[in-house]
Amino acid sequence: MRHAFPVPALRHLALIVLSALALSGCGSGPRITAHTPAKAQFTGPYPSDFAIHGIDVSKYQGNIDWNAVRSSGVEFAWIKATEGGDHADERFMNNWMGAKAAGVPRGAYHFVYWCRTPQEEVGWFKQTVPVDPDALPPVLDVEATPTSRTCRRTLRRDEVIAEMRQMLIDMERHYGKRPIIYVTVDFYQSIMHPDEFSDYPIWVRSTRHSPHVPYPGRRWAFWQYQSDGNVPGIRGKVDRNAFYGSRAQWQAFLDGPK
Repeated sequence: MRHAFPVPALRHLALIVLSALALSGCGSGPRITAHTPAKAQFTGPYPSDFAIHGIDVSKYQGNIDWNAVRSSGVEFAWIKATEGGDHADERFMNNWMGAKAAGVPRGAYHFVYWCRTPQEEVGWFKQTVPVDPDALPPVLDVEATPTSRTCRRTLRRDEVIAEMRQMLIDMERHYGKRPIIYVTVDFYQSIMHPDEFSDYPIWVRSTRHSPHVPYPGRRWAFWQYQSDGNVPGIRGKVDRNAFYGSRAQWQAFLDGPK
């Protein structure tokens, strides 16, 4: 069941993405650049077809030199904040403050633990993540977790959709921005395919193929295209992401709806 309150932020992002679809030539431009993972099977569009690239991080990236990250050309960062109803990423606040001080646009994400109530999940996120008008929209990270040792719940589509919608509505009310849904291929195909939550921007994961292969016909706002990237300022590997749009469209997204 759809909720009925206005969605200007979604419409704003949708206009940006639709404009990008009309203006971009999928498969045009250089096909081998530093942004293209060597072993991937991309058939176009390619990561190098997009102007704006960023990263997502958690405690596993350790102590990050955010000034070096910014100087390397990274233009946004998603930062893990919380998981379930009681776990906060140990490096969240350092990353949250460090990214902003370095001038890297950043947003926080919540990893859903399916054995907590929606109220507990979002309540914990709201306790942990400050309201910052300069931040990117909050992200709800939805993934199947069949190997979890503590949550053996079978995910039933109708139940999960209802719970997700509760969390998304609560996030938007608190932060004043339309949340983004991060979704993996298996979760998308079992829960969200083909058009569930089409009223929300999505951030897709596809490290072997271009998004149209595992997410056919679905518009996306962000694409996680690499899980083993190297970025100055970060020791070890890091996820890399692209924004669907031009540099001007990225600036419009940062500025928000007028």
